[in-house]
Amino acid sequence: MVFSSAIFLFAFLPAVFILYRVIRPLKIKNILLAAASVVFYAFGQIQYVPLFLSSVLINYVSGLLLQGRAKNRKLILAVSVILNIGILCVFKYTDFVIRNLNAGLSLSLPCTGLVLPIGISFFTFQGLSYTIDVYRDRESGTRDFLRLLLYISFFPQLIAGPIVKYHDIADQITQRSCSPELTTSGIRRFVTGLSKKILIANAVGYIADQVFDRCLPGGVTDWPLMWLGGICYTLQIYYDFSGYSDMAIGMGYMFGFRFRENFDYPYGSSSIKEFWRKWHISLSSWFKEYLYIPLGGNRKGKWRTALNKLIVFFCTGLWHGANWTFVFWGLGHGLLASLEDLGVIPAKKLSKSRLGRLAAKVYTLLAVMLLFVVFRSESIAQAFAFIGRMFTGGVSTYGLYLFRSLLDPAACFVIVIAFLFAGRLPKLLAARLEGFAAERKTLCLFVSMLLSLVLYALCIMSLARGGFNPFIYFQF
Repeated sequence: MVFSSAIFLFAFLPAVFILYRVIRPLKIKNILLAAASVVFYAFGQIQYVPLFLSSVLINYVSGLLLQGRAKNRKLILAVSVILNIGILCVFKYTDFVIRNLNAGLSLSLPCTGLVLPIGISFFTFQGLSYTIDVYRDRESGTRDFLRLLLYISFFPQLIAGPIVKYHDIADQITQRSCSPELTTSGIRRFVTGLSKKILIANAVGYIADQVFDRCLPGGVTDWPLMWLGGICYTLQIYYDFSGYSDMAIGMGYMFGFRFRENFDYPYGSSSIKEFWRKWHISLSSWFKEYLYIPLGGNRKGKWRTALNKLIVFFCTGLWHGANWTFVFWGLGHGLLASLEDLGVIPAKKLSKSRLGRLAAKVYTLLAVMLLFVVFRSESIAQAFAFIGRMFTGGVSTYGLYLFRSLLDPAACFVIVIAFLFAGRLPKLLAARLEGFAAERKTLCLFVSMLLSLVLYALCIMSLARGGFNPFIYFQF
């Protein structure tokens, strides 16, 4: 079930929300949310519900043992980590390993054909963080299976995050309230995310798909088309994923939960390091806390720090998918971040002047876009061919025709809006309007709700026309 689908918007979410508001005891509310979350997961892949519940049970039992007086706590943690990572590897990487063995050793081993369980990378990492945190602090766990089930399965963030740590919402599971202001804020945030997905991500995503899936494989290699495809995919993945995160955070508000932010306008960054402090914040903080710091972090010299970062970014890339393009994408970010640390790329020095900051922003955005081309490509060879054509491709009559047909007035308008709101403009506008909003709170609330209604109506009209495609991060 997808957040931007009719069945979710008009049946599932309203039914759960109304029942939640009718029910009074918090315990029953939690049971409702946990049951609804399992139904939500079953709607997408009912065959994997036992696997999902088994994953939750593994972490629950591990947590109980780690909270007790067991002597072999390291062994318990190791077994839990192996089981969690093992399940993830079997379903996500088995066929990847087989294909590479076949290619490298001229074998003909049959692939398993296993279908990837939706959201497995996200709920596995949440389970791992819970077990590791309980190992570090016995008091941070729970003996109530329902609480852990709700924490891992809560449907707003189950499929594509943000990745939440148990200690961040443990108190909210047992004690929370839904004020009218929080609910209203949640609805506005949900509509904002829905609009990002349907009105922007889907529109620029259509252009990106035409270039990546039709033009390049069909032999059309005009450089304007290649740049258009790269720019549109860079915009698509931001608005698609940040839109999902906005919807998840908004729904959390509607049920009394407060999740941490997952994006902070990353395309306005002046370095790759800054980009990763603002992009998919929950994932980068997860890897920092549970991999980078245990490896030694930056405490063992510059070169060891660079190696640690490469390891973390290799794992980040591999986490995204079983393809060498994801690994290359992760290592590319790790290499650039390490070169910035070592001073080879003087991003920090450039940021000391206005012209230097502009140059640093251009470098960062260009690097991010080129690496997203690799991320989107089917293979490393296709990625290199695509990037090569961006800088060396020619211009053909047919290519110009395709370029102009894709850039119709509606598409141009969406791309301009996407550019404007992908940077720091929303923050600047919010800062400018802060004083005005404080003085005219009622008027601003009315205008924001009216704008939300207009955006919601536009989204519904787009859905009615069939303007829909799944979220990118559902595949992870």
